[in-house]
Amino acid sequence: MAGRMNDSSSAGPSAQSVEDMLRDELAQGDVILSTARPILRHLLANDNHALFSDEVIARIRGMMVHLARQMLFELAAELGIDDRGAFVAEREEALATSLLEDAAFLGHAHALTIEAQMAERLSARSGIDPVLSPLMQELAASDDEGLAQAAMRIIAAQARYMQKVRRMELPLEELPAELFHAATAALKRSQDDLGSEAMAVCDRLRENHDEGERRIGQMMRLVMAMKPDASRALSVDHAGLSLFSTALAMACEQERDAVILSLGENQCARLAISLRAAGLEQSAVEQQFLYLHPEISLPEGFSSLGADRAAELLSAAASGTAH
Repeated sequence: MAGRMNDSSSAGPSAQSVEDMLRDELAQGDVILSTARPILRHLLANDNHALFSDEVIARIRGMMVHLARQMLFELAAELGIDDRGAFVAEREEALATSLLEDAAFLGHAHALTIEAQMAERLSARSGIDPVLSPLMQELAASDDEGLAQAAMRIIAAQARYMQKVRRMELPLEELPAELFHAATAALKRSQDDLGSEAMAVCDRLRENHDEGERRIGQMMRLVMAMKPDASRALSVDHAGLSLFSTALAMACEQERDAVILSLGENQCARLAISLRAAGLEQSAVEQQFLYLHPEISLPEGFSSLGADRAAELLSAAASGTAH
């Protein structure tokens, strides 16, 4: 909760009390995350959700419809249908509903939406460009031709991502492998009358899917290519939110979607622990909070939490919330 992390006793907290407080806040944050997907599923499945028609709900619904339409247009092409728009319009709702019922799809779309929102907020509040951060500018101008080309591809991919989220779109090729296979499986299930054609479409889509070419895959390769300089990506004002989130997920060995959600409200303990697990000293963690949560102060005694212990807390939390 906002404001809670700066609570401290007048006598000064012990290392154990700081750890206990962070563990409690982490557990409370995990409860919020674990209930988010069922709530999203309920809201998105309810046609009459005027009370909840906020940007996040609208974007997630739009993303699922867009996924459905992409696959159905492929199916229409396989069938050689002339009026493909009518074919897709007739079937998109059923397929989109199937995707909306999948908590994994909702979680991923939720993270993508929050990522774009946070990037736009940082741009408005602190002038941090969502696409062309100082670090990306430096890398694109690098004397290392491979590094420069990789940076340019990521800049283009990031620009497309921001545009797609605004349009409530989620390209099939940007799905991680497990969700890509789940999407094609949903297509087959929803098209019982066109089983063989749907199978042919799924096989073709799977053959052409290259997870490494996803925006996130490209960012991960760039962070690894930076080698000793990879720590520079752990500064949100220098790297930009998306590359920062990717580097943080890699450094603290957490799922990127979970790291993205830790940037939001009520997840400050998880963010602080993740940054510490990634090896950042207290001053560097405080610097990131100035940009991400300027109203929050780290608890007194936070410096007593070692990076290894922070990683253990994250691992224990992940084990406790695994389904």
